[in-house]
Amino acid sequence: MSRPSVAELRPVVHPEGVKDRRSGEHWAGRLYMREVSLRVDRYLVGTRITPNQLTYLMTVFGVLAAPALLVPGIAGAVLGVVMVQLYLLLDCVDGEVARWKQQFSLGGVYLDRVGAYLTDAAVLVGLGLRAADLWGPGRIDWLWAFLGTLAALGAILIKAETDLVGVARHQGGLPPVEEAASEPRSSGMALARRAAAALKFHRLILGIEASLLILLLAILDASRGDLFFTRLGTAVLAGIALLQTVLHLVSILASSRLR
Repeated sequence: MSRPSVAELRPVVHPEGVKDRRSGEHWAGRLYMREVSLRVDRYLVGTRITPNQLTYLMTVFGVLAAPALLVPGIAGAVLGVVMVQLYLLLDCVDGEVARWKQQFSLGGVYLDRVGAYLTDAAVLVGLGLRAADLWGPGRIDWLWAFLGTLAALGAILIKAETDLVGVARHQGGLPPVEEAASEPRSSGMALARRAAAALKFHRLILGIEASLLILLLAILDASRGDLFFTRLGTAVLAGIALLQTVLHLVSILASSRLR
């Protein structure tokens, strides 16, 4: 069986609007990964592999970011980035294969969300354990592992706050929320939300961005010969996660999403 060309795949697996989704498409997908995934799709759409199987594999790679980050030095940080990039690749591929094969399911949507939850948490927990210096000559400092876990909990809660809007609306008999409803009713809150969106500091606790930050911190640590920057980054991400958890909840309650 001949493989479809990229030109044949593109209009089917990248329908209009896929790359423009405000909350459904990551910048890395738009920038490069969707082009990479198209080349991978060619080898998968003619096989018996299902979109859900790809989603399971995606989740495995995402979770493997945590043990990868336990490898000391820059090597562990690079491995963490590789695991997360493979997660991102399969996150693109599973949906594209589903569109080509016309194999859609609510289970696939659910599994995709679970994978996103686990990957963000795995990267931040891995950061905390890395900062705790498990393999160092001194005693393990579990404070950093706690802060990494705290950051992971915040990242999960933020996603849950968003997803629970849909749950609440469904249970209340309301249709899915429209994008305009996310804007806070208060002009002051709307301005604060736009400012936060412009700064994008909240993205640092997402798995993809966090893995890249961890690599940068590892390079800086190598120049010092200690874990100063990794530990500083762990504390900063824990603070961002806690702050963003509260601000995101306030933003939802101040908007029209629950009305």
